[in-house]
Amino acid sequence: MRFEVWAPEADTVVLEAAEVRYPMERDPEREGWWSAEAEAADGERYGFRVDDGPLLPDPRSRRQPDGPDGPSAVVDQGAYAWREGWAGRRLNRAVLYELHVGTYTPEGTFDAAAARLGHLAELGVTHVSLMPVCPFPGTNGWGYEGVSLWAVHEPYGGPEGLKRFVDTAHGLGLGVILDVVHNHLGPSGNYLPAFGPYFTDTHHTPWGAAVNLDAPGSDEVRAFLLGSALAWLRDYRLDGLRLDAVHALADTRALTFLEELSTAVDALAVELGRPLGLIAESDLCDPRTTTPRQAGGLGLHAQWNDDFHHALHTALTGESQGYYADFAQAPLAALAKTVTSAFFHNGTWSSFRGRSHGRPVDVSRTPAHRFVGYAQTHDQIGNRALGDRLAASLSPGLQACAATLVLTGPFTPMLFMGEEWGARTPWQFFTDHTDPELAEAVRNGRRREFGAHGWAEEEIPDPQDPATRDRSCLDWSEPEREPHARLLDWYRRLIALRRTLPDLHDPDLAAVKTAFDEDARWIAYRRGDLRIAVNLADKPAAIPLGSGRHRRVGGRVVAAWEPVGAPGADGVLHLPPESCVVLADD
Repeated sequence: MRFEVWAPEADTVVLEAAEVRYPMERDPEREGWWSAEAEAADGERYGFRVDDGPLLPDPRSRRQPDGPDGPSAVVDQGAYAWREGWAGRRLNRAVLYELHVGTYTPEGTFDAAAARLGHLAELGVTHVSLMPVCPFPGTNGWGYEGVSLWAVHEPYGGPEGLKRFVDTAHGLGLGVILDVVHNHLGPSGNYLPAFGPYFTDTHHTPWGAAVNLDAPGSDEVRAFLLGSALAWLRDYRLDGLRLDAVHALADTRALTFLEELSTAVDALAVELGRPLGLIAESDLCDPRTTTPRQAGGLGLHAQWNDDFHHALHTALTGESQGYYADFAQAPLAALAKTVTSAFFHNGTWSSFRGRSHGRPVDVSRTPAHRFVGYAQTHDQIGNRALGDRLAASLSPGLQACAATLVLTGPFTPMLFMGEEWGARTPWQFFTDHTDPELAEAVRNGRRREFGAHGWAEEEIPDPQDPATRDRSCLDWSEPEREPHARLLDWYRRLIALRRTLPDLHDPDLAAVKTAFDEDARWIAYRRGDLRIAVNLADKPAAIPLGSGRHRRVGGRVVAAWEPVGAPGADGVLHLPPESCVVLADD
């Protein structure tokens, strides 16, 4: 087989496969590329030596069987016999479920997670959104310090394990989205600088030198990232990618990397004959992220909406620290603004940033499904000092209210694993660095970060302690017990309503109408012929829904957390404390 590698500054490059060395030749047609042919079968270990240096893994390695520091291995992508045909699932009516393979089950493997996918099919979600699965040091970690952007973490099950997972998901009617990280690579096991200018000092990021998207050599770096993205979609039959922190991609070129990526993914979707999606994580509050390229946007298909999360979180918890400060001043007003305008910060002052932030969304032209709404994510839980979920401090009733606002709201809803039954297990920050100095730096950095906010050092979980990961694994006995079982049933009912009632997946943001009372802590909104009302207070609420001229507004109870009657002739709904209801007009 033919081996190739880009090493533009090297004088010599040697391929080493099966302990045999093969001098590589410069490619006369592609500047900086080297190639050689060698006998190699599936699973054969190999690597490259640049200028007589140590054996290094292939930057485009498809498998790292011995971890990021070991040699690469040949993967025959055609060897896996796919069981399921798959036409794909679109994002415009999706219900997403964020899942971390390493803690979804105690075993922490693709196969163990696949065995639990029936739960998600029964729940009614449409897509599993996997957190990153690229190789990283050790066994356990979040995955955001991965390296080898074309490979699959071996302790999870490697390439074959991921294919079995996707195959099982598709057999149950579930799409699979993968979180990929293009804005940085992990500090350990990252050998790309030995091959070429994959990073540049032109820009600096929180992780150091930026990935080279616009400096000399960036054409090949962009091709490297594009090739990786398309390989995930093609070779593993994935349905889309979630792009981590695209605001951290330093890119000054006229044609941005994200535009190139969206163009290439749309072309691949046509080639494969099935829909493919790109979902951005961005804190820019910029609708151009998902505006079609023909209209001057980047052409991504959806973006996470942290503003909706922050408004909902402050309304539920009363927290006001950090970036919650602006939302906490009037949380229900903030929530109402996001439900109708998508972004809270749409050119408004951000005290957290010390400047104005965001850009208005044209709600008359932008479909609501381009924004992903959620009450919890890996970031919003795991970046807390103790990794505590909402269930640690909220009653089942308030958790049901959060579910209602997410699942009946206008945005594409997303759940974080275990949220559907109010999991009491935390989801904490954990690592498994094999470099002792790096491990100590991460441990001390975590303690300093939260110590500055008043936490005692001994209270902060040690990321390197295996017990921190173990505490973060879901407890699968919980869904069978109360109060978890009741909450799980409520999630199932809401997802079923979203699937069957067209008003709940109407993309028209301009049609959403809201009312709220900040002091009484209730909010209500209209979606077509449906009225959704939520009472976050610890006392009953009288909510004036009005009355119709020819029909009663909110005349029929479709679903309710607590027993509740329909509004009377005066149009007033009497809603119990910490409760929620979906009503239909007569």
